[in-house]
Amino acid sequence: MTDTQPESHQLSSTVTRSMDDPTATDAISPRENDTPSTAAGKRSHIVPTNGPDRGASEPVDATALTQALHSVEGDVQSRQRTPMGSPSRKRQRIYGDRFIPNREGRDLQASFSLIPDPPSPATPSKSKKRTPHGELHFQRTEEANRTFSTLLRQEVFDGTVPQPTPPHLSPDAAFSPTSHSTAINDPSRARTPPSNHTSTSLPPASLTPSTPHKNMFTYMSPQHHRNGSSRLTPHGTPGSRRSQRGPNMDPNSDLYSTSPIHFDSQRLLLSPKKTPRAVSKVPFKVLDAPDLADDFYLNLVDWGSSNNLGVGLGSCVFMWNSGTGKVTKLCDLQDDIVTSVSWIQRGSHVSIGTSKGLVQIWDAERCRRLRTMTGHTARVGALAWNDHILSSGSRDRSILHRDVRQPDQWLRKLTGHKQEVCGLRWNAEDGQLASGGNDNQLMVWDKLNANPLWKLTNHTAAVKAIAWSPHQHHLLASGGGTADRRIKFWNTQTGTCVNEIDTGSQVCNLAWSKNSNELVSTHGFSQNQIVVWKYPSMTQVASLTGHTYRVLYLAMSPDGQTVVTGAGDETLRFWKCFNKRERNGIGGEGVGSRLEQWSTIR
Repeated sequence: MTDTQPESHQLSSTVTRSMDDPTATDAISPRENDTPSTAAGKRSHIVPTNGPDRGASEPVDATALTQALHSVEGDVQSRQRTPMGSPSRKRQRIYGDRFIPNREGRDLQASFSLIPDPPSPATPSKSKKRTPHGELHFQRTEEANRTFSTLLRQEVFDGTVPQPTPPHLSPDAAFSPTSHSTAINDPSRARTPPSNHTSTSLPPASLTPSTPHKNMFTYMSPQHHRNGSSRLTPHGTPGSRRSQRGPNMDPNSDLYSTSPIHFDSQRLLLSPKKTPRAVSKVPFKVLDAPDLADDFYLNLVDWGSSNNLGVGLGSCVFMWNSGTGKVTKLCDLQDDIVTSVSWIQRGSHVSIGTSKGLVQIWDAERCRRLRTMTGHTARVGALAWNDHILSSGSRDRSILHRDVRQPDQWLRKLTGHKQEVCGLRWNAEDGQLASGGNDNQLMVWDKLNANPLWKLTNHTAAVKAIAWSPHQHHLLASGGGTADRRIKFWNTQTGTCVNEIDTGSQVCNLAWSKNSNELVSTHGFSQNQIVVWKYPSMTQVASLTGHTYRVLYLAMSPDGQTVVTGAGDETLRFWKCFNKRERNGIGGEGVGSRLEQWSTIR
């Protein structure tokens, strides 16, 4: 005992000094920032707690204390080497209503190995079905959305917007001393809160914001409102009301229906739907057109009634027969350049405008020039036929009417434009001529009069695109250039604009469908697209792309189903945009369209 007391006294004094001097504990205990939160639990093994009270002079086992200190230092060093080896207990996972990705418990290596390898070209795999995103899918989606909206409105509101229950029909009205019968549209219903007296200065309920009654899903039936004698009681039952009206003998009543929706909604869903028209986004034929000029003010493509397509390429004019696919060279001007091509409405004659201001008439069947006419001092960029009258527009700002039956060079000269005339179209049925120029003006001329009937200056860019509607009298469509980008529709009887739309790009050409109330437009900067529009809603039926340059040229086939477009990329692309003509539908231009309904005997 005497040998151990000095040792225990020395050890206790050392522990006492270490508690008095914090810096002295560095030799036997780890730093405070390295000591874990459970160090106090470790010290419980050093100081026993068996006795109820322990004094400072109680002897301490030096060997146990040394072993305890070494164990603490070892734990601290192991935590510094392996940070993930925390002795703290595992936290309990809490699951909520939100989905949080959790990768625990998954073998990512095995999951990655299950991913199929991309198919090789030698062994093609079955392609995955792509989500449709074409114009037809868009039209079907819009039709489905409209049907759903109509059905939902029919089911919830029964085709009418609901009104809040009048005070005299609400359950609380029975306990109100001022309850009295009022009309459905009584202004007192719009007051917030309702008052006992009727005010005559308030506007109707449809114009004044109102707070509906708390029983907002209780309504008055039209029969009760018409009779005015029966009132809806708070505790009324369907059986009591049905007994007052008698048995329902209507077989289409909702009482006898096995469907969860009303009879009107069933009829809406079962009614035949109009199938949206699909327009191919790919041209069915592409022809090379070398030397096709990229000039906005020229008109180098036209499709004649004889099913021949005329194209001006440099100094030559070529014809392509759509029936046989044969290409014929009509002429070569040698020292001149072709600036416009136009076929007569019926027949095989074609007119050609040149850069020297000449107008030539050729017989396409015999490939023979019939006549050369003068009168212009600059290039002829626009030509238009009206039976035997041929009108030509030039860069010299004039329009010349020519009667091809007479030997005179020209019959009448029109001088209304201040810059080059780049658009010219005749309305054969109404006898009106529309001309567009680089001066941003659109003019309407009545027959052969020298003075314009209308001067329309609403466009802010050159007007080249002009088209008369074959379905409505005196309806003219015109399109503006890059600075305008708008298609406008005019009533040439009154000279007013009846409709317009911003297309977002330069309008180069316009053409009405001969078989339906639609029109097609070609565009330049900056999208180079062909758009089919539904008139008068002006909704897009299809938007076709493929040209890499401005689509400056447009022509329609004689049957009205196909359009051909030309651009500076030196290609001609053929698109099937319209359906066949309906037998009882509206025809196209000229007398042939009016007689076509009698062309079939049976």
